[in-house]
Amino acid sequence: MLDALRNAWKIPDLRKRLQFTLLMLVIFRIGAFVPVPGMNPEAVKQLIEKGALLGFFDIIAGGAFKQFSVFAMSITPYINASIIVQLLTIIIPKWEELAKEGEAGRKELAKYTRYGTVILGLIQAVGLAIGFRSALVYRGFFGSLIVVISLTAGTAFLMWVGEQITDKGIGNGISLLIFAGIVSRLPSGIYQVFQYVRVGTTNIFMVLIFAVFAVAVIVGVVAVQQAERRIPVQYAKRVVGRRVYGGQSTHIPMKLNAAGVIPVIFAMSILLTPSTIAGFFPNSRVAVSIANAIKPGGWVYATLYAALIVFFTYFYTAVTFNPADIAENMKKYGGFIPGMRPGKPTAEYLDKIMSRITLIGALFLAAIAILPYIITGVTALNIYFGGTALLIVVGVALETMKLIEAQMIMRHYEGFLK
Repeated sequence: MLDALRNAWKIPDLRKRLQFTLLMLVIFRIGAFVPVPGMNPEAVKQLIEKGALLGFFDIIAGGAFKQFSVFAMSITPYINASIIVQLLTIIIPKWEELAKEGEAGRKELAKYTRYGTVILGLIQAVGLAIGFRSALVYRGFFGSLIVVISLTAGTAFLMWVGEQITDKGIGNGISLLIFAGIVSRLPSGIYQVFQYVRVGTTNIFMVLIFAVFAVAVIVGVVAVQQAERRIPVQYAKRVVGRRVYGGQSTHIPMKLNAAGVIPVIFAMSILLTPSTIAGFFPNSRVAVSIANAIKPGGWVYATLYAALIVFFTYFYTAVTFNPADIAENMKKYGGFIPGMRPGKPTAEYLDKIMSRITLIGALFLAAIAILPYIITGVTALNIYFGGTALLIVVGVALETMKLIEAQMIMRHYEGFLK
C-alpha cells in the first residue's frame, strides 16, 4: 500500500489529485473549530452530556458538534437528501428515467439532492436552535436566525467540498469527510482508554480484548469487501466480414457486499432524526421519551439499527445492480451463462444469486454494527471507536485505495491489492 502511494505521488496528475484531497480535508478540520456566532460552546457541551440524545452525532461530525462549530451538522442532511432522492427515483417515473439517462440524468438528480440538502439542513438547524436555545448568547429571533443560517451554510459548504473532492480529488468526497471526522478523534480515543486504565476503571486485559475485537473487525471487513461470487459467462463466436469475434470465457463479479458502507451511514442518519425532532419539542415528554428510547446503547436502538442496515443493503444493491440490463447486454453480444437460457431466465438467475449473497453481507454489516454494545458491556470501555466507526474507516480506506490502484494500473504500475 505504501509503495502504491509512493508511486502515485510520483505521477503529476495523481499528485495534484492527492494534494487537492488533502487540502479539502484540512479545510474541513479547520472549519470544525470555527464556532457558531452567538452560541456558548461550554453550555452546549453540558446539554449534550446531560441529555445524551445527540452525543453519537458527534462521531460523524468529527467533534464539531460538541464544539458547536459551523460544521456541527456535518453532511447528515446531504445523506438524508440522497436517501430521499434515491427512494423517489423508484416512485416518480420522470426521476426513474433521469436515473437511466447516464451522466446528464445523474447531474439533474444531483441538483435535486442539493436542494433537498439545503431544505433538510434548514429544518435540522431550526431544531438545534430551539433545542439549545438555553445556550444562546443573544436571545430572541435574530440570535436564533444567526445560528440557523450559520449551521445551514456550514452544511452547504461541506456538501460543496465533498463534491469537489469527488470531481477533482481521489475517492468519494462525502465518505472521505466522514472518514476524516472519525479518524481525527482517534488520538483522543486512545488517550481516553489510557485514562481508564490509569484510574482503574478498566485493566490492560480488557483493553487487549478490545484490541483483538478491533483487529477481527478490520480483517472481517477487508474479507467481506473483497469477497465476490464469479458467475462464468461464455461468448459465442461471431463472424463479421473476415473477422471472428467472441468465443472467449469470462465472468461476472458479484460482490458479497456491493453496497459498501453506505447502508451503515444511511441507517445512522435515520436513527439520528428523532433527536432532531425532539429539539422542536423540548418540553414534550412524548418526544423526549421516544428520543431516549432509541438513543445509542439501548436494545431498541440496536435492533432498529440492525434492521435498517439490512434494509438499506438490499435497497442500495437493488438500485445499483440491475440483472435485467446485464442479461440484455449479454444476449445482445452473444453471451450466455452455461446451463441458463439468455434473456429473462438469466436475469432471474442473477437476481437470485445476488439476493442470497447480499443477505450474508447485510447480516455481517448488522453484526459488526451492534457488536460494540456487547463488547462495551464486557470490557466496560465506553469509547466511541466501535464497530461502526471501524467499518466506515476500513471500508472507505479500502475503496479509496482501490481507486488509486485503478489509476496506477492505467499507468502500468503494479497495485498492492491482489
